[in-house]
Amino acid sequence: MTQWTIQRLLTWITDYLTKNDVDAPRLSAELLLSHVLGLKRIELYTQFDRVVNKEHLDRLHDLVRRASRHEPVAYLIGRTEFYSIEMEVTPDCLIPRPETELLVQRAIEFLRTRSGPQHACDLCTGCGCIAVAVAKGFPDAKVTATDISDKALAVAARNVEKHQIQDRVELLCGDLFEPLVPHLDVTQWDLITCNPPYVSAAEYEKLDKNVKDYEPRLALWAGADGLDVYRRICASIDRFLKPGGALLLEIGYAQGPAVRELLDATALFAETVIERDPNNNDRIAFARRRETPV
Repeated sequence: MTQWTIQRLLTWITDYLTKNDVDAPRLSAELLLSHVLGLKRIELYTQFDRVVNKEHLDRLHDLVRRASRHEPVAYLIGRTEFYSIEMEVTPDCLIPRPETELLVQRAIEFLRTRSGPQHACDLCTGCGCIAVAVAKGFPDAKVTATDISDKALAVAARNVEKHQIQDRVELLCGDLFEPLVPHLDVTQWDLITCNPPYVSAAEYEKLDKNVKDYEPRLALWAGADGLDVYRRICASIDRFLKPGGALLLEIGYAQGPAVRELLDATALFAETVIERDPNNNDRIAFARRRETPV
């Protein structure tokens, strides 16, 4: 009988996923195998000759089959890494992307320019990745995070508890600013962040299978031009952002000019910057509110 060692399994899974056009097949193989065996990825390489038993092989076979059909590995193993933080994810929430780490970096940099405790708000929080990363990266921040999906917020709550920041991150269920209205202890925020749905109707139809078939449409689709949520944020931001405070938005790869126009039309901001990611795509819109009205 063939003995399946960790080394043989890594090679076989990588080849199989490669043949099925799965992204990052080697990394996916490592993640699936380490998940099934309860090992860290590095431990796979220190235990190359370990023979894997039938129970583990059966579990692994099912996961590899599903991965070959482009079901996201993050959903299969129930976690992903974001900003060097392990986050739980489920099909009820969008999988955090590395590109979003730029927004977190800029958020923390902004908060560090200010003195005293800071109040941040994260809209469309999903699994809570931005809220958790900002709270961990800037301990003087109190973060209020909102999402329209109670199932996504349940995932966010587990992530907040996992990282033991329940005293600094509050989760509210509702649409954008809606749950903040009765939130009487804080009426305006120093920083508002949001990675909203921003995929247009035409773009949605062309999404990769692993995104369109598995990730929640509610977290992706944003109307005919992908700008619906930005318009709604701009319509209400005056009420919720402090003078001198900042709004940080993740945006689509070519949405910079349109989002800048929406922000400028509010006449609230002294500074508006569109920042590109390492792939030269529009990625972040930063807008700092004037200290005094024009």
